[in-house]
Parts: sequence; C-alpha cells; structure tokens
Amino acid sequence: MTGPAASTLLSELAAALSEDRVSADPELLSQKAHDRSYHSWEPPLAVVQPLSTQEVSEVMRICQAYGIPVVPRGSGTGLEGGANTSSGSICLDLSGMKQIIHIAADDLYATAEAGVMKSELNAALAQYGLQFPAGPGVDASVGGMAATSASGTTAVRYGTLKENVVALTVVLADGSVIRTGSTTKKSSSGYDLTHLFVGSEGTLGVITEVTLALHPVPEASVSGVWSLPSLESAVALVVAALRSSLRLTRVELLDRLTVDALRRYTGYSAPVTETLMVEFSGSGAEVQAQYAQFAELAEQYRAAEHLTAADPEESRQLWQARHDVLPATLALVPGATAMATDVCVPISKLPECIAETKADLDSVDLLAPIVGHVGDGNFHLAMLLPPGDEQALARAKEINARLVDRALAMGGTCTGEHGVGIGKIGPMSTEHATALGAMRAVKSALDPAGLLNPGKVLG
Repeated sequence: MTGPAASTLLSELAAALSEDRVSADPELLSQKAHDRSYHSWEPPLAVVQPLSTQEVSEVMRICQAYGIPVVPRGSGTGLEGGANTSSGSICLDLSGMKQIIHIAADDLYATAEAGVMKSELNAALAQYGLQFPAGPGVDASVGGMAATSASGTTAVRYGTLKENVVALTVVLADGSVIRTGSTTKKSSSGYDLTHLFVGSEGTLGVITEVTLALHPVPEASVSGVWSLPSLESAVALVVAALRSSLRLTRVELLDRLTVDALRRYTGYSAPVTETLMVEFSGSGAEVQAQYAQFAELAEQYRAAEHLTAADPEESRQLWQARHDVLPATLALVPGATAMATDVCVPISKLPECIAETKADLDSVDLLAPIVGHVGDGNFHLAMLLPPGDEQALARAKEINARLVDRALAMGGTCTGEHGVGIGKIGPMSTEHATALGAMRAVKSALDPAGLLNPGKVLG
C-alpha cells in the first residue's frame, strides 16, 4: 500500500492511538523490522506502539478493514525471524505495554502486560520472596516469551513457558478480545485455548496480557563446573543424575570449543574440555545433600570438579560465563555474524546427534561452538559467518538442514526453544505431517485473511 491509501490508514491509526505512537520514521522502521537472527527483512509501512489491550484491538480492527498484515513484536530477541517485517506490513510494537496488573502472592501467579520484561517482573516479585525463573537467559518480554514458548537453562527444573502460562488475554485478527485459561490449579472446562496460543508466534492472535505461574525463591543454591573426558560421559552423568531423582535446577553442556572461546574472551579458567555446569537449589540441607550425591555419581564418569559456588554473587559470576557464550563465540572470528540454530532430541540420542553434527562442521570447515540444555536434550549451534562470505552462509544453511533432518530421524524436533519463525518452516511438513492440515484449519478459522504475522510458522 502506498500513496493516499497509506496516508489514510496511518491517519486512522494515529486517531485511534496518538500521532506520536504511529511512526514512519526510517530509523525506527529499520530498528523495529527484525529480531537478532540472520534472516531477511524489509522495513514495514509503519511502527505502531499501543499501550493497552483496547488499543491493540483498535489497531487490528483498522488493519483488518484495510487488509494490512500485522507483525507483533516484543523485545526483538528472537533467533528465527519470527518478528521480521515485510514491506507493506505494520509492526505492532508491544514494548510499551509495561503494566504488572496483579501479583497474587498466595496463589502463586502474576498477570502482566505483554511488554513487561522478565527482569522487571522479577524485580517486582522480590518483595514477596517469589520469582519467575522460566524463559531464556537473555532478558525478554513476557508476551514474546509466551508467543514463542521460550525456555532456557532452568527448563530442566521449571519447564518452558508452556508449563508456566496459566491464562492469556488475546486480540484476534478482527480486533475481538478473548481471555483464556484460569487462575485455579485445575480445570476440566472447555478447550485448552491458552496453550494453542502459547508458541503460535503471533500467527493466531496478539497476546496482550499473560498470567504466569510463580515459584518461591529458594533458600540456598550450589553451583559447580565439572570437566569430563567426552560428550558421551557428560550426557551419561546427567541421565544418571536425573534417574537418581536429583533435582537439578540447571545443567548445561559446553563443548571444548566453547570453553576455549570463553578463556580467550573472559579469562575463563576451566580446562579446555567437555564441560558441565550444574546448579541445585532448595533448602540448605537439601542442596548440600543433592550436590554431594551428584559428586559421587560424577566420580563414576571420570568427571573432575573445577570449582563450586554457594555464595549468590559467586554463583552469579559462575553462570555469567554461560551468558557470555555468544559474544565469546563471535570474538573467535573478527566481524563475524552468527547463524544460530537449535534442535531437541531424546537425551539418549544427544551424544550421537552432537558427534555427527561436529563431523559435519569439520567437513565444511565451519567454526560453530555447541552448548546444550543437556537435561532437556536441547542444544544450540552458533555457526560463525565471516563478513561478506556467501559461501560460508551456504555451507551453514546446508549444515542446519542436515542437523534438522538428523534430529527428526532421531525422534526429535526441529526447534526446542528458538521457534519456527521463517527459518524452520520447511521441516514443519516433515515433523507434523499428519497434523499440518489441522494446524492450517485453525489458522484459517482464526485469521481467514492471513494478516497475522504472515509467512511465519506455516509459511
């Protein structure tokens, strides 16, 4: 849409919100047009910044009338192009919706608007001795996390967003507003629409409010870094720990290339070998007993403890290394960008999947450190692409395709937590062969004109 029709649309949107929250400024369009992925994007027609569910409803009603695609956006931390815009679309920027609507401390839930960041929610929860630990290590908005069913290092203990979202407010394509779910502990009433929208990546509706399950802040925690002789022994140790009913809060695998990158970038002192980072949390006595039991198991797998931390600040510093992985990785190749990808397989298949992936990487001479949420069978590659190297990008895409095919053949999924977005549309037909028609029927029923985040998830 261009010319007078575009001007009329923008005027209507400005009247529904306010002029300063409907912008066609080129710098803002470029800033809001993409997430952190390598996937392509085009500047949208405008960036629209609502401040309430009602305003989102008005925007959707107007865009529906004009037949204009709408791309919802949270904090833009995605890695598969789920928030990338195309020309002629509207970027619906929800980052200004910052109200924490209600904290029900005794019932262990909180309701927040979509733009509230995880860090902001946890800061508000601190006075109640509560936390929202689910979601990625990188700070992200609660709406974006729900839309992608995000997870991260704590999923082994607390689950993904699917296990932690109990209710939603959603604006549908025609501007109507629905509320799903319940704040009760259980319900046998009606279809589970909440979990239909969680993970739908803005293709079925715009999530404007999220009700989240909360958890008490543990009394104590102990973290440790362990060096192991092989990937197989690392995964075997984790499986043994899980089968022993040890309540791991976090367990992360760093391959030797990742550890080497951290040593170069931050002075990280762990031996350059396959490494596990673990954390246990709970009561003081429970934590010490669990960590001691893990240490006994570790001896059986020739694991060597590098360091341990029980002090909160020491633990924070220890885990900062995990959060430094991406910048440390990028520093290995000056000026490089990273093609990030993830898959998830049954834990028993993880060593084989990683070993075959490493062999693929070696065969095409690509640097790609590997980290994994090993307790979930989920691991990540960050394939380093030197600036302007189109051949490296082509090789990386080939490796990614082979990785996904391998994971699916092992009974896994094409993405454990990054989402489908643009990048994983192809494997959807393989992974969900018998269910894809049902998914398309749901999409057609809720968004018959195909205006919500078009070209994502189902293509």
